[in-house]
Amino acid sequence: MITVLVRRQGVTTRADAVDPAWLEPDADTMLWVDLEIDGPNDAARQVLTETFRFHELAIDDALVEIHHPKVETYDGMLYLILHGIAPGAGDIGFVTHDIDFFVGGTYLVTVHHEPSRSIEAERDACARHTTLLDEGPMSLVHRIVDRLVDHYNPEVDRLEERLENLEQTVFERPDENPLKEMLGLKSDVASLRRVALPQRDAVGRLARREFAQISDQLSYRFRDVYDHLVRLTDEAIFLQDRVTGLLDAHLSNQSNRLNRVMKVLTVIATIFMPLTVMTGMFGMNVALPVMPGGPAAQFWWIGGLMLGVSAVMLWVFRRMKWL
Repeated sequence: MITVLVRRQGVTTRADAVDPAWLEPDADTMLWVDLEIDGPNDAARQVLTETFRFHELAIDDALVEIHHPKVETYDGMLYLILHGIAPGAGDIGFVTHDIDFFVGGTYLVTVHHEPSRSIEAERDACARHTTLLDEGPMSLVHRIVDRLVDHYNPEVDRLEERLENLEQTVFERPDENPLKEMLGLKSDVASLRRVALPQRDAVGRLARREFAQISDQLSYRFRDVYDHLVRLTDEAIFLQDRVTGLLDAHLSNQSNRLNRVMKVLTVIATIFMPLTVMTGMFGMNVALPVMPGGPAAQFWWIGGLMLGVSAVMLWVFRRMKWL
């Protein structure tokens, strides 16, 4: 799906296609073309190749569905890849999707393979406030990126809530085994960190004014976005450490429970070892020493002796703090 917004002579309109005359240096237009690729990308490739004539390497990167965040320049055009975030379905905590930005002097081209809440929100804002496009393409990029980063906060809060629930399960309900949930949470946190770190570095280059398209005023605004990403990456690292610590605590707790069970079973087996020897000795078909009470009381004497041996062994185990 191709959406075209053009600002000409103080009027913002929506067009069905891009007029090549709008890209002329003296055209006095501001153009935003949004390409949402759903299926074959021939139409998007044609717009990027024939209409805008972008570099083929940038086009290849834009048409790939998943790509790491980065920022580059091609012949005065700024090419930026950032990731948006959306809630996942089922057991998946969240999913990320990349958005490619082609920024020129009078145009912005965005390319994405999934619906973007940030793109839709900014498109609606431009429809309500038609003068927003007068601020230029980099200002439009900033507003979209700012919305992208803001959408990360609810997902991070959900990750923290999942972590707190797992901590409560591990320490208050040790009989349960939330290992699957912990591994799923660890994977989500690792995915967040894997995206947030390069995204922070890319926005940091925009905040440092490494590119001619960014004015001082815009660099301050990108610096604010960069600060949000720094906090986001710090939270991702902190969450990853907490999940790793919780996983270690859970495995240690399971190991301690197993050790307690094995200790009880070992004590029981150890107690029965001398009792087995005694029953074997007194069960032999040989003459036994005469016990008080005669043969009729022999069973009770042997039973009492076995109880006495068991009691002495338990007392010794307790004194040695094995129990």
